[in-house]
Amino acid sequence: QVQLVVSGGGLVEAGGSLRLSCAASGLTTSSYTMAWFRQNAGKEREFVAGISWIGRRRYYADSVKGRFTISREDAKNTVHLQMNSLNPEDTAVYYCAAGTKWASTLHNEYDCWGQGTQVSVSS
Repeated sequence: QVQLVVSGGGLVEAGGSLRLSCAASGLTTSSYTMAWFRQNAGKEREFVAGISWIGRRRYYADSVKGRFTISREDAKNTVHLQMNSLNPEDTAVYYCAAGTKWASTLHNEYDCWGQGTQVSVSS
């Protein structure tokens, strides 16, 4: 059974940092494209960052480029999202996802999802 367990959300002041982690079981993260999405109530799920299973290509939404870093820890079958210089616009529920499409930014192309974790940034 595939399971993605997300941890690391919380409340932080603007300019602060948080690190999210996504621990996988039932699949090998190095064999999938792993990504982070975020969503606010009433809005569509939005792509944040991804790392492909071929070539470890990292790709980001323009809104987080230069501030967020996605990484993969193969020995622990875990993917991380380091978020720096957070601002209130980053407030959302963040989700981890696994899929087989290379470098996809579309949420409907991901097959497995973790539970969300709330990230709240105060001004």
